[in-house]
Amino acid sequence: MNQRLKQLMKELGEAINESLADSEQIADVIGKIKAGGYDVFLVLEATIGFNKTDEQPAAKPTLVGKNAGMAPVDPEFKISPQDLKFLKSLRISLEDAA
Repeated sequence: MNQRLKQLMKELGEAINESLADSEQIADVIGKIKAGGYDVFLVLEATIGFNKTDEQPAAKPTLVGKNAGMAPVDPEFKISPQDLKFLKSLRISLEDAA
């Protein structure tokens, strides 16, 4: 793995940790649990995968929901070889889904 990707992965991990640490909602709930007489420990696991693509990056999708006035976008459905392997491990076959 190249050094730049390692650095970006480290930055991503730090950003995730910081966002959790700065969350008022998380701090509020943890405070309530502690006020109830419990010690709190939080362990989160994140799996982040990377695949090198040969394609040009797709255009940024249009946001919907809270962004009123923006047109909805029909998402493009793609299944990667990793997706197929995962589905197969769950005994899910796409051939039956047709």
